Amino acid sequence: MSVRHILDEKGRNVITVGPQVTVREAATFLHDNHIGAVVVVDAKGGIAGILTERDVVASVAKYGADCLDKSVSAVMWSNVYCCTEETSINALMEMMIKRRARHLPVEKNGHLVGIVSIGDAVKNHIRAIEQEAEHIKAYITG
Repeated sequence: MSVRHILDEKGRNVITVGPQVTVREAATFLHDNHIGAVVVVDAKGGIAGILTERDVVASVAKYGADCLDKSVSAVMWSNVYCCTEETSINALMEMMIKRRARHLPVEKNGHLVGIVSIGDAVKNHIRAIEQEAEHIKAYITG
């Protein structure tokens, strides 16, 4: 199975913000949309960075409440690790563990086409294991 399968199931909608948006506004987007990350896009729609809940917490710890009025470009993670729709679930999980990334934007031909979370990957992996167990049971009883 691949990232494409996850996106086909969950959808390809990605909440994005511009680099000038404040941390306060981005935190509101995270809360209102029940998500853990927003992708920061530049004027051309390219991926400029990613801002996660962890980045917001780290910013508060470092700058105090004043961080809420900073732009996301000041606190976002600009070295964004991405995957493609062809990335396998196992490779996705390995990349997330190695990079300590809970969210990976999905790129196709340099364009943002989705985002996957570690929860999406684990859910899909568990489903595949359950299906394999069912096939084994059917084989044994059949």
